Amino acid sequence: MSQHTLSTGSTPSNGSDADEYRQWPLWGTPAVVALFSTAAFMVVRTHLIDDTYITLAYAENLAFHGHWGLIDQGTSNTATSPLNVLLLAVITVLVRDAVFAAGVLFVACQVVLVLGLRRLGTGAGLPRWFAPVSVGLLTVNPLLLSSVGLEITLGAAALSWLVVFATERRPVALGAVAGLLALIRLDLLVFAVVLLPAALLLVRGRFGTGALRALAVSLGAFLAVALPWFLFSWFVLGSAVPDTLIIKTLQRSWGEWSFTTGAELYLRRYPLATALSFLPAVAGGLLGLPWLIAALRGSAKARSLLPFAVLAVGGALHYAAYVWLDVPPYHWYYGPSIVGATVFLVALCARWTPRLGLAAPAVLTAASVAAYAAPGLPREFPPVTTNHASSQRYLEIGEQIGRIVPGATVHSAGEVGALAYACSCALVDLFSDRGAVGPAITERQARSGPIGRALLEVNFEFLDRGLRPARAEYVLQTTPLAAPPKALASWTIGSPWMGARQLYLIRAADAARPNPQW
Repeated sequence: MSQHTLSTGSTPSNGSDADEYRQWPLWGTPAVVALFSTAAFMVVRTHLIDDTYITLAYAENLAFHGHWGLIDQGTSNTATSPLNVLLLAVITVLVRDAVFAAGVLFVACQVVLVLGLRRLGTGAGLPRWFAPVSVGLLTVNPLLLSSVGLEITLGAAALSWLVVFATERRPVALGAVAGLLALIRLDLLVFAVVLLPAALLLVRGRFGTGALRALAVSLGAFLAVALPWFLFSWFVLGSAVPDTLIIKTLQRSWGEWSFTTGAELYLRRYPLATALSFLPAVAGGLLGLPWLIAALRGSAKARSLLPFAVLAVGGALHYAAYVWLDVPPYHWYYGPSIVGATVFLVALCARWTPRLGLAAPAVLTAASVAAYAAPGLPREFPPVTTNHASSQRYLEIGEQIGRIVPGATVHSAGEVGALAYACSCALVDLFSDRGAVGPAITERQARSGPIGRALLEVNFEFLDRGLRPARAEYVLQTTPLAAPPKALASWTIGSPWMGARQLYLIRAADAARPNPQW
């Protein structure tokens, strides 16, 4: 390996592997991944989760109306991934359909991911199957498959190139990709915080003047990429970071279940899908110990996997950060940790047993595909879901609401994404109504210490505190019983998570109770 890599030792590919690389065209693997990813999206597009439709609603509003918000009637700042929305909006302008745009972006991210992993694998002397097998295993992972349309794949693609530019000692590119990570999800910067010191220390052997200069260059590139958006968000949208940081941390848990215990919750509800989702992380963690021992003893094979180990460590710290934040166990929050551990696991298999090592990820991939297809295709729900109804059902209901009360303001029953996407009406709640965020900010400040309150004050310095929650004329509510007689319309909804319920539309004056804030 070149001296410009993160690893301090490597095992080059043998001659036969090099011949295989020469015989297989460079475009071959990306083309196969693109076809595979296209097929995967065509299968899962029928059960994109409700939070995906929140992102799609933002993208469509931006593409067609030049407006940043979940609904067209007001500005909001609850899109967790600004870059995901911006890219989807650009593609939507071209293809005129946000769901189709999500498919295009998903396939593009998969190709970018496999190119990054191939570059890392080639530098580490791994067999050529490492990159496509890693991407294939990530694609069919039940939890990640249940998060398509969110920013998980975009984040994974950026992370792969973050490691590439760290190993190749390219501080400008490294800082630029770190800036993109901040725009994808702020919490992904945990990986950059792990990777940057590792790159400086392991490559240069010490933190000297050269390392500090490289750090300054990376920081400059980071700010050049990330700062414009955060300044725009701060001044124009009223908060530098998305409001979801306030909303999600206030939720804290679902009863007794928080992020810390979420894996157990999902294991109870979806045992096979959960086991297959977390198995790569568990296996990567267990195999990481003998790898660490070998690396400390100076094994060239082990040390060649340092870039992949850093990914796994970043995933572990990302998991720990969410435990510390004490947020609800939304399943996609576990995605980055699973991505890092999975790539490390496949790299371990490829390094220690290049021929036989393919068997383990291949078996896990086949098991995940079989588990997904077992209930029959097309599926109504993803393998892991916490929604109260299928997105297709919500889309149908949203269209009907738009016809029943055209132009009215309707308060949601808790899930707003697919309904708002299809309704094209003022469907309001914490995620779409900026005025409703004010009380949440006040509550968050009351729970925070002096530093936390000061940060919140700075973040919301330019928010119009005079905004009031929208006055809803109609309310959506749910009940396990029959809808009340005064309901204007009702629909039977259900899911593996919640079971069967009645969703009904009623005048706000006739609503029996305030609508819950989720």
